[in-house]
Amino acid sequence: MPHDMIQTQTTQHADELPVIVIGAGPIGLAAAAHLRERGLNPLVVEAGSSAGAAIAQWGHTRLFSPWQYNIDEAARRLLETTSWNAPGPDHLPTGHELIQDYLTPLAAALGDIVRTETRVVAVSRSGIDKTRSAHREDTPLLVRVSHTDGSVRDLLARSVIDASGTWSQPNPLGQSGLPARGEIAAKTNGRITDPLPDVNGTDRDRFAGRHVLVIGAGHSAANTLLDLAELAEHAPDTRISWAIRGADVSSVYGGEDSDELAARGALGTRLRQLVESGIIEVHTSFVITGFHTAGQKLTVQAATSSKKRDLTVDILIPATGFRPELGILSELRLEMDPAMEAPRQLGPLIDPEFHSCGSVQPHGERILAHPEPGFYIVGMKSYGRAPTFLMATGHEQVRSIAAALAGDQQAADHVQLDLPETGVCTTDLGGTCDTPLSPLTQMDDDDHGCCTPAAAEPVLIPARTSTCC
Repeated sequence: MPHDMIQTQTTQHADELPVIVIGAGPIGLAAAAHLRERGLNPLVVEAGSSAGAAIAQWGHTRLFSPWQYNIDEAARRLLETTSWNAPGPDHLPTGHELIQDYLTPLAAALGDIVRTETRVVAVSRSGIDKTRSAHREDTPLLVRVSHTDGSVRDLLARSVIDASGTWSQPNPLGQSGLPARGEIAAKTNGRITDPLPDVNGTDRDRFAGRHVLVIGAGHSAANTLLDLAELAEHAPDTRISWAIRGADVSSVYGGEDSDELAARGALGTRLRQLVESGIIEVHTSFVITGFHTAGQKLTVQAATSSKKRDLTVDILIPATGFRPELGILSELRLEMDPAMEAPRQLGPLIDPEFHSCGSVQPHGERILAHPEPGFYIVGMKSYGRAPTFLMATGHEQVRSIAAALAGDQQAADHVQLDLPETGVCTTDLGGTCDTPLSPLTQMDDDDHGCCTPAAAEPVLIPARTSTCC
């Protein structure tokens, strides 16, 4: 890139530099509100054209957690100084409502510290790479951003909080964590859709009267299946198949009547009824090995527990979760859990292979810290590949970090979180969990065979009846 396209701030004292927050979603904006309350100077950079740009892509879905769990307290205090009307605490908002009734007014209240159409392409230290140790802690962080007009700029920061999420990085459908043979071509020609399409809205014509396959064992898969069942009521030729890697779909049903979030419990009940009635055809132990496209048909090649088999459909909807994009952080000294791609101390607490119920202790700045001074990953991205991030967990993460950056370590270490329980958590690992899962709001889509009642992406449900996160 031309050198004259880079403008670097060089004159400010470190204490005068902003805390740069990457991402203007619920956790990023909450971080800005907490930082402002602490007398710090936040600057939010958002790749999209508005706050909550990623949420807008699944805005037709409804959260399964009501408003009382979705609004950060510092954000609420800031909004209450404006003409904002708080939504009813028991209402289950859609993603669009989350943006319209919360994120948009919150971004407006924060003012010009929220910069949209500003994409972060790299984070480093000003003038030094990751190999240099001398004076590293005293050297400002550097955030390189690009704008829609093609210009590039370097911004200096005293600290950086990465709340950019994982929406742009869906997991591949193939085994071994890699795209299956033919997967990229099938996406290119439209046989494989993006996650969470608007089945009963703008994308209806893609699915009505067709054989649709949903892959995944999380809330996103459940919501998509329920949307398709609703579509099939009006377009009877619509055929619905559901495939998972695990041997049993019952874990997806969750606590049902025992769930403290009624809408979340209803999600599992409705899905179970559709499976038992035969409206949804289930394929278990279904490990995808390849794809073949012929005309308007997609053949999914899979290896089951006993044999290889092909399933030919018209279109496939992926719901197998997301993973963090860490390339922009390659010049930072990070300490990541090798399995979860989460901060090292957090990884063992959220690994679904060992904590299949998602019951994770509240955690804050100390758990999220890296060897790179002043840098933190928060929100869904902090959970890496784990499937059970909760929005309220992110609120507490950024409250703790803001306190630490303001010099109040006692407040930073006093981490508390009270979430509704799912009532039960059964996994493919066998047995049930002693500690019920505490899910809240977010999106999960994973095919790990873990308890999914607490999602890690916006957990979803048809907007008609409710539920997601």
